[in-house]
Amino acid sequence: MMAHSRTIIFLAITFIIWIAFAVLFVTLVVLVIRALLKYIHTKPVREEQSAVKRSLGETIRAHRTRCQMTQEFVAESLGVSRQAVSKWEQGSSDPSTSNLLALAKLFGISAEELLREAE
Repeated sequence: MMAHSRTIIFLAITFIIWIAFAVLFVTLVVLVIRALLKYIHTKPVREEQSAVKRSLGETIRAHRTRCQMTQEFVAESLGVSRQAVSKWEQGSSDPSTSNLLALAKLFGISAEELLREAE
């Protein structure tokens, strides 16, 4: 009789532990789903922040590709080497003031707009 009651107690404790793990698992799944949904819904905000936090080089590259220009074309138009344009886009060097003005004119925007888009 005592063995029977010990077995029942053991099964009851095992069942309670199993229920606790099931509740914990369901809670974790719900939290992960909520986090993923929140992340998905913040895509426009993340895109806006990444656009705002661009470096000058990234801004130059974005306008060059928007205008469907190659680095070589930009370099020839400004009278600099293709490597200079590449260095500007990589951020390892910055264009001079005169080259910055020429870039803005080439892209059809103001120099102020070009600089404003950069961080």
